[in-house]
Amino acid sequence: MGLNALQPWHLIVLVAVVVVLFGAKRLPGAARGIGQSLRIFKAEMAAKDGKDEEKPSAPPAPPQLTEGTQVAKQQTSDQRQDRTQA
Repeated sequence: MGLNALQPWHLIVLVAVVVVLFGAKRLPGAARGIGQSLRIFKAEMAAKDGKDEEKPSAPPAPPQLTEGTQVAKQQTSDQRQDRTQA
């Protein structure tokens, strides 16, 4: 083994430092949180890989204004004018 190889005593020192920094009570919760984060990350990456294969042929059409939305905009501007006149 080379001089830069990870030795067993390196791991013991690393575990001791982690226990001192975080405390023995918080370590299970931290490990659980890291595990959940990794699962979520893997699921998102798998979902992203599936989406790349199913690219849409055309971009979605922009929303069209209908008569109802134009009337609603006109009513709100009329209401603003009424408030300023009162």
